[in-house]
Amino acid sequence: MPGLFASAEDAATRLAATGYLSDPDLATVTFLADSLGKPLLLEGPAGTGKTELAKAVAAATGAELVRLQCYEGIDEARALYEWNYRKQLLRIQSAERGEGDTPDWDQQRNNIFSEEFLLARPLLTAIRRETPTVLLIDETDKADVEIEGLLLEVLSDFQVTIPELGTITATRRPFVVLTSNATRELSEALRRRCLYHHVDYPTAERERAIVLTRVPEASATLAESVVRTIRAIRDLNLRKPPSVSETIDWTRALLALGIPSVDAAALDRTIGVVVKHQSDLDRVRTQLQLDRGGA
Repeated sequence: MPGLFASAEDAATRLAATGYLSDPDLATVTFLADSLGKPLLLEGPAGTGKTELAKAVAAATGAELVRLQCYEGIDEARALYEWNYRKQLLRIQSAERGEGDTPDWDQQRNNIFSEEFLLARPLLTAIRRETPTVLLIDETDKADVEIEGLLLEVLSDFQVTIPELGTITATRRPFVVLTSNATRELSEALRRRCLYHHVDYPTAERERAIVLTRVPEASATLAESVVRTIRAIRDLNLRKPPSVSETIDWTRALLALGIPSVDAAALDRTIGVVVKHQSDLDRVRTQLQLDRGGA
């Protein structure tokens, strides 16, 4: 079965066509994950484009994106599958109200534990699809350790066993992207099953290129001043450094206000677009304006 990409260069070109500018290393590991049929684990700070890569792969290849958003307390029923208990109960009650003999339990059990009553969640949905699929397991580090055990089973053989229905094996493996902001350490067993890439904030040159790609109406001067200021803000050790998407949002905000480049007044007026905590606001206003004043 042909892969999604012909080469690393093909991956980079097709991702760029969607507006996602990858560096050569990321394009290479994306191609290899597809070619080898391995999940791709992307780890790094929040807002560096890990989730966007999965979306870009889906857009570039025409695949459907299936997303499992992880959070503390997520369980197997939300990740894999569960039974539609209300519909099952209605079926049982309907059978009991019917005429003639009431069906025995074995017959009832076969009726209510069937495809009609199965609610497929993201992992099962992705495994059962026969067309190209990108499975995004987002913020894996936020899930409990128990979910990692489930992921190990699913990602090892790309199959799921449902006791009432048997084993369901993928006929076409999805392209799997796991993301992690490194808020907790993922297990070695999970890492062993994946290809790995650390996604950091882009270089200034690449971030300018991203801005000009996503906001083509922006001038080179505006893109340069936004990226220069964003990088200075990230150096201030904030609670939440600005993401790449917030760099893009800020550029659009400045355009909407007719501001041609970032200065102290523009920063003060629009700072809420990129800085989201009061303590961070105070630090940025103080440090950057002091730096400007001393320049």
